[in-house]
Amino acid sequence: MSEKIPLLVIVGPTASGKSKLAIELAKLYNGEVISADSMQVYKDFTVITARTTDEEAEGIPNHLSGFLPLERSFSVAEYVELAREKAREIRSRGRLPIVCGGTGLYVSSLLDNVSFEDSGADNELRSELEAYAAEHGKHALWERLNAADPAAAAAIHENNLIRVIRALEVCIKSGRPFSEQKRLNIRGESPFEACVIRLDFADRAVLYDRINRRVDEMLANGMLEEAKRVYNGSDPETARQAIGYKELIPYLEGRAELEECIEKIKLETRHYAKRQLTWFRRMEEAVTVYADECGNYKNFLENVQNSIAKSKIMCYNII
Repeated sequence: MSEKIPLLVIVGPTASGKSKLAIELAKLYNGEVISADSMQVYKDFTVITARTTDEEAEGIPNHLSGFLPLERSFSVAEYVELAREKAREIRSRGRLPIVCGGTGLYVSSLLDNVSFEDSGADNELRSELEAYAAEHGKHALWERLNAADPAAAAAIHENNLIRVIRALEVCIKSGRPFSEQKRLNIRGESPFEACVIRLDFADRAVLYDRINRRVDEMLANGMLEEAKRVYNGSDPETARQAIGYKELIPYLEGRAELEECIEKIKLETRHYAKRQLTWFRRMEEAVTVYADECGNYKNFLENVQNSIAKSKIMCYNII
C-alpha cells in the first residue's frame, strides 16, 4: 500500500460546489488541487469557465488550470500524463493531491491507469473530416461517429468538433471503436489509492437553480467582455467548444439579442450538467454526497469528511 499515491477526487456536475469544496479539503488535509476540467486549462477563459481565482484559492495551489493559449488543442492523453506527474510531485512534498473537476473522461482515464498509444496524426483524414463538417454540419459528422461507435457518440457532444473528429479518426485508422481504446489500453494496476467523492442533488431543480444563478453572476463578473476579447482576437475553434462563449457568438455578430443568448447558455449548461450526472453515476467506486440534503455547509463538509475518514487514503498519514 505504501507504494501507491493517495488521491482525493472530487467530481460532480457544474455549479455543484466542487472547487470550493476542494479548497476547503486542501486546507484540512494539507493538499494541493489538480484541475480536471477540459476548458479551464485555457488561460484566456477565466470567467466563462468559472475558473478558481487567486482570491478564492486562498493560497492553495491549483495545478493544470489556466496554462494554455486557446489556439492549442489539449487531449485526454496529455491530461493523464500531466496529472500523473503532478500527483507524484505533490505527494513527494508530503502533501495530498486532490483532483477536482467535471470532465469525466479525464478523471476516469487517470484513475483507471489508461495508456494512450500515439498512432500519429493523419492530417489528410482530419482535413477530410473537417471539410465534411463544414459542408454538411457538425450534426452530420456526429452521425457518422454514431454509426461507427454509438458509445463514443453518446459521450461526446456534437458541437465538440475536435473530439468528434478525433474519435472518428481513431475508428477509421484502427478499425476499432474509439470507445474500446480505453479498455484495450488499461495498463495494469492503478498507481493511486483513490477516495472519490461524487457531489449530487436529490432535487434536480436545486442544481438547475444554482446553474442559472451562476450564469447571472458570470455575466456580472465580465463574461461578455471576456467573450468579446476572444472573438475580436484569434477566435480559435477550441474556444467555440466552450459553453458560455459559443452561445454569445450570435450576439457578438449582431444576429441575436443578449438576453436570448444568456438563456441559451443556461439551457446548454443544464444539459451539460445532466450529461455529467449520468457519467459520474457510473463510477461505482464513488461515495455520493447529496449537497442539497445537508442543511447547511458545515453539515455538508462534515459528511464529506466522514466519507474520507472511512477510505483507505487515511492510512497514508495525509493530515
